[in-house]
Amino acid sequence: MSTTIKTVTKARRMRELLTQGIVVSPGIFDGYSARLVEKMGFKAASTSGAGLANSRLSQPDIGILSLMENVDACRLLTHTTSIPVMADADTGYGNAVTVYHAVQYFEAAGVVGINIEDQVNPKRCGHMQGKEIIDRREMAKKIEAAVKAKKDPDFIINARTDAVAIEGIDGAIKRAKLYIEAGADMVYPDAIKSEDQIKRFVDAVQAPVSINMGFGIRSRPTTPLLSVKRLAEIGVARVSMARMLPAAAILGMKKALELMHDSVQTGKIHDRPDLLAGIEEITDLMGYEFINGLEAQYMLPEEIQQRYKADTPQYVVKEK
Repeated sequence: MSTTIKTVTKARRMRELLTQGIVVSPGIFDGYSARLVEKMGFKAASTSGAGLANSRLSQPDIGILSLMENVDACRLLTHTTSIPVMADADTGYGNAVTVYHAVQYFEAAGVVGINIEDQVNPKRCGHMQGKEIIDRREMAKKIEAAVKAKKDPDFIINARTDAVAIEGIDGAIKRAKLYIEAGADMVYPDAIKSEDQIKRFVDAVQAPVSINMGFGIRSRPTTPLLSVKRLAEIGVARVSMARMLPAAAILGMKKALELMHDSVQTGKIHDRPDLLAGIEEITDLMGYEFINGLEAQYMLPEEIQQRYKADTPQYVVKEK
């Protein structure tokens, strides 16, 4: 009698996480951020459309990042981490037919779900002025097409609405209910304006709700900062922090470059381990030890000796 072992997909794992409590999903945009999120113990991550457009194209988040550029970036990020990653698919890059194909491309890239928003294409960053939204019936058809397109039933369709800024919280709730009827697994009211609005939305839609948190008080986010604990108490299923890591990276690089400027002008050497990761930390994060193991297992001993002048591979550069 043979026993069939069913593989638990990343998408199934994500759905299981959503049943266990609020899922914290930091926004990733490159290999460093993807690996760090997993290494620091987070159970899920999400790509930031703005983060990818800003970092890969050096352009604002105004719909310039194409479907395949987004998909290709996601494929690399899902390959480097074992945790579930959801993707930002903007508007689905067109109409319902385009959404159908977009879902299949993203699913093949290894993400466990996508956000699709009801903005007019080309879209704008959700916290920018001048947003426009499509007819809610058209968005519902996009959701239907997305559900039809997915091959894994656990793949998550997260319907984002930008209606709060245009139609108010009541309009956003009305849209969310329609999107759920169309088959959305989760709804996401972007740029929602208060804790009270979040609670009203969660109570009204009776479905998993995803909320995005901003950077910090000095950045004046549209959505007020709430703790994960408080969001969980309200009933939020998932919280994404799309801009946190890109913003932290920018500030870190800025501080390092300021020190470099000072060093050039004054000749002073800045030894700041509080600002810079050590080489061992970087090589550990990027998996050099795994490469060492592969070489030790599969390279000829004389080849290792010739390359490293040692009996074992020595990829990691030891700090003095």
